[in-house]
Amino acid sequence: MRPSNEPFFWAIFSAGGMIVAFLLPVLVIITGFLVPAEVVEFRQLDNLFGNWLVRLVVFGVAFFSFFHAAHRIRHTLKDVGLRRIATPLAVVCYLAALAGTVWAAIVVL
Repeated sequence: MRPSNEPFFWAIFSAGGMIVAFLLPVLVIITGFLVPAEVVEFRQLDNLFGNWLVRLVVFGVAFFSFFHAAHRIRHTLKDVGLRRIATPLAVVCYLAALAGTVWAAIVVL
């Protein structure tokens, strides 16, 4: 039986799902609702995101979000009937996740 790299991608998928479920709503509430409502001042948020640990957490959220989405999209498209192009589909999905992660690294770090 040929060794598979599928467990690695499922691990990133599950970690991404947990991180996205717990941290992304908090980030959306803070940046999408509390800052525009002036409950949290932009200066306070800017000082918070100036911390390297907070930036690392935001980068981690972006990294796991992109790979979680890529894995979910890949398997959804395979289930829809695109099994014959599974390999190019995987390459496109994971390259898109990698491009998003590189973009997040440039913006956040």
